[in-house]
Amino acid sequence: MKIITLMTDFGTTDGYVAAMKGVIFDACPRAQVVDAVHDIPAHDIRAGAWALRHYWKLFPEETIHVAIVDPGVGSARHPLMARADGRWLIGPDNGVFSWALRESRRFEAWTLSPAIRRRLAVGHTFHGRDVFAFAAGMLASGVSPSALAGKPIAPMRFDWPLPIKGRSSIRGTVIHIDRFGNAVTNIPAPTIARLGPNLSIACESFRTRGFGRIYADVSVGKQVALMESTGLLELAIREGSASEQCGIKLGSRVIVEKHKK
Repeated sequence: MKIITLMTDFGTTDGYVAAMKGVIFDACPRAQVVDAVHDIPAHDIRAGAWALRHYWKLFPEETIHVAIVDPGVGSARHPLMARADGRWLIGPDNGVFSWALRESRRFEAWTLSPAIRRRLAVGHTFHGRDVFAFAAGMLASGVSPSALAGKPIAPMRFDWPLPIKGRSSIRGTVIHIDRFGNAVTNIPAPTIARLGPNLSIACESFRTRGFGRIYADVSVGKQVALMESTGLLELAIREGSASEQCGIKLGSRVIVEKHKK
């Protein structure tokens, strides 16, 4: 039984996700379809890439991950199939697989063959159903990947900003704000550890000294800097929104430095 995960910005009110599932099950009735995420903000490819980062490698090898955040549907962007660390990635070549490919040890990627399109497809605006779900169902049913693949391709990947390391400070950037208003930065834990103890963290009006281990290390409404679940520096307010209360947004600058006594 092949596992297929679905990540989209379709929501669940218009029947689009169910349409994709119907195509998958028609091709492979025994597929196990997992609804990963369907409330990615509309057209936000970077948010889709971030969401995929959190789960793609936790599924067993041979899992097929379908990721559809595709504002350029029907345009010149390529339909993509990739194999990364034993898992399959299927979706538009628009950067939605940026984080997964960045974190994979090895990968190969191809365009999907132009012949891979649902026979009864109408129009050119629903590749999630007519191309990507169809390809995933065929792959799950045992069709050879070589029958689906077109030309080898170097997938599009977003440039993610890297932190700037100084002798006594690190300058980083907020790269994601989650639904709780927590701000995730591009600064990894080992980079911070090299600065030693007694650090201060600043971002917009967020100001704190030292780090917490969990949100409950501070009282409700207080600021806390900690390491989020994948090892990046996160700025939070316990049971509040650091984004709203401190004016933090995507791209906000973050400074971690040894505080002056």
